[in-house]
Amino acid sequence: MAFFKCAAALVLSVLCFSPATNAAPGAGKADPCAKFAGQQFVVPADALACLKSFPFNETLRQNVLTNIARVFDFFTFEEFYLNSPPPFQESTTNIRADIARINRTKFATDYNFNRAVYDFTTQLNDGHTRWFPDCYTSFQNLLPAPIVTLEENGVQGVFVAPDSVEFISLVGADYLAHFEQIGFNWQRLAGAKVLEIEGQDPFAYADHIASTESGNYLDHGVRVNSVFSSYRISGSDFSQRFGDIAGPAFPDRNTLTLKLLPVNSTTAETVKVPYLANYIGAPFTNQASFWAVNCAANDETNGVDLRPPRSAARVKTPKRARAVIIDKTPANGVGLPDPFIPRVPPVNGSTGVIKSFILPDNQTGVMFVGSFEGDFNQFQTDTLAAVQQFQASGVTRLLIDLTNNGGGFVCLGQFLHQFLVGSQIGYPGFVSTSRANPLAQRIVKADIAQGNNDFITFYSPDNWAFLNDTEMPLTFDYNDPSLPFKINGVNDPTSQRFHDVCTPFAVPIPETPPFDLKNVAIVNNGNCASTCSMFSTLMFERHQTKIAVFGGNPGEQIEYKGMAGNQVLEWSDLDTEIKTAGVKDDPLAPPDLLVSGNMRHNWRTAWSFLDENVPIAYKSELPQFRFAYTKDTYNDPQNLWEFAASKLF
Repeated sequence: MAFFKCAAALVLSVLCFSPATNAAPGAGKADPCAKFAGQQFVVPADALACLKSFPFNETLRQNVLTNIARVFDFFTFEEFYLNSPPPFQESTTNIRADIARINRTKFATDYNFNRAVYDFTTQLNDGHTRWFPDCYTSFQNLLPAPIVTLEENGVQGVFVAPDSVEFISLVGADYLAHFEQIGFNWQRLAGAKVLEIEGQDPFAYADHIASTESGNYLDHGVRVNSVFSSYRISGSDFSQRFGDIAGPAFPDRNTLTLKLLPVNSTTAETVKVPYLANYIGAPFTNQASFWAVNCAANDETNGVDLRPPRSAARVKTPKRARAVIIDKTPANGVGLPDPFIPRVPPVNGSTGVIKSFILPDNQTGVMFVGSFEGDFNQFQTDTLAAVQQFQASGVTRLLIDLTNNGGGFVCLGQFLHQFLVGSQIGYPGFVSTSRANPLAQRIVKADIAQGNNDFITFYSPDNWAFLNDTEMPLTFDYNDPSLPFKINGVNDPTSQRFHDVCTPFAVPIPETPPFDLKNVAIVNNGNCASTCSMFSTLMFERHQTKIAVFGGNPGEQIEYKGMAGNQVLEWSDLDTEIKTAGVKDDPLAPPDLLVSGNMRHNWRTAWSFLDENVPIAYKSELPQFRFAYTKDTYNDPQNLWEFAASKLF
């Protein structure tokens, strides 16, 4: 068919083919996308009308589902989902049956199809393994009443964030003008006690959103914290999340009904709070151009063959493993209101993703590690600079804040672990494996045969070390023989076990811990993913580091880590591995996507230090301490750190 020839050539114009072509408005009909072209904020109903204007197309369904099904062949936890172990039973499902169900379902629009796939992968509750269709994740719905959980007079409840006026005012003049125009006084809701949300107990509603929409974390209790607003570092700046209730990913709600008790009132009232959608996609002018810039496959959608000479101009450093969740919300760029930025001055090494401070007690140093992303070497030099200033200032206690840390470079998690505990610890990571499916075995053999190395592939043996920390030679096939593994009655062979290769680091590692490890503690809200989870698990399992989690539903337990894999591959990463090995024509290889999207997946497993037959993702580990947020701590990092220091040291 002409369609396939066009797609194969990566001719991306909608003149070639797109649902938009079939859906183009006829004479006299308004273009639902052109209605808000050029606007940053959109009434949700108008945004959804645009997204639903692209009709369902069977060719695109088959392309997307075939791609996804074959990516799942590499997903290390697939068979765990057949009967997820406690306390993670909520995630139990049959992934192949889910794909088959979506394949036989009738859909009216392309949006409805992609939403079904998005929801299915989201409810796996593994932020590493999700379908992101760029076409339909181009909005975030924003409520001018972010929701938080706070303790008041010894009782935990749900409130409209007390800092709503300061926070919402940072969203932008156009956002505020909309509510002024429609005459909605959102400011008066700040600090109100929430009695019901959509007719439900507010914690029950939070549980509902955690079960159906949050999705990034295996533990339900951690996902509950994700539905509430909280502070974070976004990029290298202090920021505040809307939370999954006030900032859902799709513009499919026009209002949220709250029964609440306003501040200084004794009379409950019911208020329909309107959402306004924030457009975070690429600029467009009409329906056809919306599809072209957001929905059609582009040069970055699929992978590339990196074998020489193609790699000569683009490959300068070895590949670096990453384990990170994707959070679309930083596109909003909403900062933490100025009154809540730490009042103590930052110490050296605080210009990147780490912000470090000395508390007024002059004994406690704080490292707020916002992520393990950013500049790989700067993360290491910033750590060294902060610790050196701590030591020079007489600091004897270290508090590490991992709140809303979405992960990042695997080796930076291992670096921070080893830097804090000293070089004598030996290998600072976890034993790891990847899935030894037939195509993976062919990729490794092809990489070995062609001499592909760690500059262009992750499958090449020199990425890994034997368990004695000797780097594997390029000729060693760690998938042959594979190791037997059986879970939930299904044989699922893995690679041979190996270590990461992270050293040498960019800065010297102390021989002994820079602080007595009894005086090191971690705080977070459980929203600690990927590399963050691996780092905190290493500290907990190997050194019994004190960990405190804030927030959550007071009637439910909460883990200290959100989701811990060992490495994530984006779809383009996996496709690059396949193409660089020269096996793209293998019948098991996923096809190139015809739309702009990303089926990312957890590609490696980290096995628990305490029990190397259990992945750390499925090792239930509760924090030793748990505290409620208060009006003084939920969005004020320094207040939280001072409170935590008084309780943990």
